[in-house]
Amino acid sequence: MREPTFDEIISEIRALKVRNEILFEEVPAPQKLAPFALAMTADVLEDAATGRFVLLHDPDGQDGWSGKFRCVTFVRAAIDNEMASDPLLCDIGWTWLMESLARNDCDFTAPSGTVTRVASASYGTLENIDDGSELEVRASWTPTTGRHLANNVMAWLELLELSAGLQPIPQGVTQLSRAKLANQN
Repeated sequence: MREPTFDEIISEIRALKVRNEILFEEVPAPQKLAPFALAMTADVLEDAATGRFVLLHDPDGQDGWSGKFRCVTFVRAAIDNEMASDPLLCDIGWTWLMESLARNDCDFTAPSGTVTRVASASYGTLENIDDGSELEVRASWTPTTGRHLANNVMAWLELLELSAGLQPIPQGVTQLSRAKLANQN
């Protein structure tokens, strides 16, 4: 079976349907990291979480990638202070990513990344701002094939949903679009 072209891969990614609560769009990709690249951002409404997904492709491969493709991702989500104090939070964030990749049938190698929790308190003229906490997951991995790379994007979106605290939509359930909901009113 032939490998899809990069244009075929990005067409599949651009055609993905996401939850109504998520704004998913293409943004300019980095130009100097690989001969081919695609970048997407996703924001969960009401600033619950934000993220970026970059797909890099070098037909000759690159040292450190262990393949011809590399997925580079970032997710940041607001979390409550109690969750931020959980000593296992970083392990949980990484587990969410690994389980999302598994659930979306992603074949990959060379995963790497960091999970960071950030807690902030405001003082002085900013003292009226509530204390806040965030979870950040920065990760990259190498898909073993160019087929079904949209699954990697779906895994990243699932990580974004989990980080934002969105309840999963059960398999087989179709979410109504915002346009359909507006027309019903």
